[in-house]
Amino acid sequence: MSEWWTYRLRDFLLFSPRTYFRLFEIYNSAIWPAQIAALGLGLVILLLLRHPSSSRGRWVSAILAASWLWVAIAFHMKRYATINWTAVYFGWGYVLEAALWIGLGALGRLTWTQPPDLARRVGLGILLFALAVEPLAAPILGREWRQIPIFGVTPDPTALATLGVLLAANGPARGALAVIPTLWCAVSFATLLAMKAPEAWMIAGLGIVAAGTALYVRRQASSRAPSEGSL
Repeated sequence: MSEWWTYRLRDFLLFSPRTYFRLFEIYNSAIWPAQIAALGLGLVILLLLRHPSSSRGRWVSAILAASWLWVAIAFHMKRYATINWTAVYFGWGYVLEAALWIGLGALGRLTWTQPPDLARRVGLGILLFALAVEPLAAPILGREWRQIPIFGVTPDPTALATLGVLLAANGPARGALAVIPTLWCAVSFATLLAMKAPEAWMIAGLGIVAAGTALYVRRQASSRAPSEGSL
């Protein structure tokens, strides 16, 4: 029996890169033209966050909840599970995230009226990247247009866009809502890295930027709190 340290990341893959990207092609063909509606909803989120308010924030939360639920059922449980048995568990994780957005986001546990700051600017940048730039990665890297990932119907851009939205928000629910998107970015990075897909570094980089920005802003806020309390 081989020693465990002799295994490499690609040894744990249950499918080939060709099978994985072919899955996206079949899935995109099957759900067309849902991608157009999903991108439209993503643009609605971007517009709502340019002038945030409590009522607009609830609409953002509702759209994200619907997106996570769609990906859970239509992608993970119905398609991805045909080549990866662990996708069923990923699907339940996405269902949980959708429920959290309904229970925490849509019910007002996030605030959306803070003035523009570093976190909000970075968050809107990540959201825009997930909506407009990430879908272009597939054709740039030589794959078919039918294999592109789209916000709201595939996992990676949905998770990245969610992290961007959370950076643009405030409130006690941000941490809970960020856990599953962050975990998915780690899972996707490992999967793509095992397939030697260049997108792995894009997912990792944006995830690190989101986490680093959130930690920086939190540290800045905590460092200001004592001085403000002493006045």
